[in-house]
Amino acid sequence: MFIRAYLRASTDQQDASRAQQDLEKFVSERGLSIAATYTENESGASLKRPELFRLLEDCQPGDVLLVEQVDRLSRLNADDWEKLKREISERQVRIVALDLPSSHAMATNNGDEFTGRMLEAVNAMLLDMLAAVARKDYEDRKRRTAQGIARARAAGKFKGRPEDKERNAKIKKLLDSGMTWTEVQKLAGCSRATVARVAKRMSATI
Repeated sequence: MFIRAYLRASTDQQDASRAQQDLEKFVSERGLSIAATYTENESGASLKRPELFRLLEDCQPGDVLLVEQVDRLSRLNADDWEKLKREISERQVRIVALDLPSSHAMATNNGDEFTGRMLEAVNAMLLDMLAAVARKDYEDRKRRTAQGIARARAAGKFKGRPEDKERNAKIKKLLDSGMTWTEVQKLAGCSRATVARVAKRMSATI
């Protein structure tokens, strides 16, 4: 069994590795260690997360997917959450989240088959509940943000987020060198959506 840590943040301005210390403390207290860490800046509301699926591809049956909070794994709608759960189930991966105490035993469970199945059943039910809460929180925040922007626009105060010209120039240079989007994303420390925006702008000027 290997423990694989997954770290995610929604935007380039957030530090996806912020929770790494908490995850390392969690496994250390149980005499365990993290075999590999997968980090990315992508929205939890989207299934387009290369590092999450690379983690799952690397997993063997019984491996642990360790996250700080369930919302790091999913802010997905119901259909996409079912797709992700199916992928996790088919690979026989155990999900352990620091904010889901019932899952903690999954990291060290060496008991009988009955105990293991009971833990999995309880954990699956609570995961569904927390994933639904995370999705609702995402939708509520998105609605409040849209309302705030609408009010600011009506008052003539909304200017939008300033462009990171230095980062975008680096992305353009890397794309011009022939690198793939995935390579550019890692080297520039940005999301795939950001690479796509710069690439689209470049193609429009050709």
